[in-house]
Amino acid sequence: MEIAIDLGTSRTRLFIDKKGKVLDEASVAAYNVAENKIIAVGDEAYTMLGKTPDSISAEFPIKDSVIDQSLLVEDMLNILIKQVYTGKIIMPRVVAQIPGDITEVEKRAVVNAISSFGVRRVYLIENTKVAAMGAGADIMSAHGTMVVNLGAGTCSAGVLSLGGIAVSKTIKTGGNKMDDDFVKYMRREHGLVIGNPMAEKCKRTIGRLIPIEKEVGFRVKGRDALSGLPRFVDVTATEVMKVLSDTAVEIITLIKDVIEETPPELVGDIYTDGIILTGGLAKIEGFDKLIAETLEIKVNTADAPEDCVILGCGKAIDYIAEV
Repeated sequence: MEIAIDLGTSRTRLFIDKKGKVLDEASVAAYNVAENKIIAVGDEAYTMLGKTPDSISAEFPIKDSVIDQSLLVEDMLNILIKQVYTGKIIMPRVVAQIPGDITEVEKRAVVNAISSFGVRRVYLIENTKVAAMGAGADIMSAHGTMVVNLGAGTCSAGVLSLGGIAVSKTIKTGGNKMDDDFVKYMRREHGLVIGNPMAEKCKRTIGRLIPIEKEVGFRVKGRDALSGLPRFVDVTATEVMKVLSDTAVEIITLIKDVIEETPPELVGDIYTDGIILTGGLAKIEGFDKLIAETLEIKVNTADAPEDCVILGCGKAIDYIAEV
């Protein structure tokens, strides 16, 4: 039995051969500071963010799709995998995604974290390739396919043909950057101190990148920066859109740069077929239309974009079976 892992900045997903996706949990670990003992992982630990006493710390041990705290990631992975992997012989082979442009040291950290579970071998594959596979694209033909994977910590854009990557670029910005910008905005414009979980909730609820006819709002709860007392502020979707736009512009610039470096024949294929958007950030309303209007090219959002990478890793299992 083989396993595929999408070890993301915000979510960790597992795929088991013949079973499909079996786990989708927050990439968070909570531990006792004094004893250095894990208390909770995944979604349970996520609910503890910003609410723990001094004796407990709840953290995202993966920053910008790169392992920041290796021991914490190892413990988190071991607990999560054991929740769903019931094999008596714990020596599976594993396919795992990695962002483009990471160093050999960062690749080794991913391998070490996964190997701690007791696997036979770890196969690393770039996330743009598995995202394309998960979206159902035929990457083996002599035809250009452009995929943009929009994640929490990084965003990657790549052009694939004949099973390989012709051009690929990654920037360390994404959904988390939008959350950080919103936290800063609320303090600067409204004098309200909030945490990233509240910012993310607002983004998911009313976040959009195109104007809407009927305005909608969201009540943001936090602490008054001056009095220190609890307070709330009602924000509009238009207000949130302005905050999200800065990161969106960075991502569109990334896509434009990749297209400019792509061979002309492949650009022709992309112009005909359009760009495929994957990743959780692709679910923000209007992001595909904003990219299409700015670059004057067709854009298609994959079905269940947040699952494309893990499903692509699952499909890659068939290829390692031949090795």
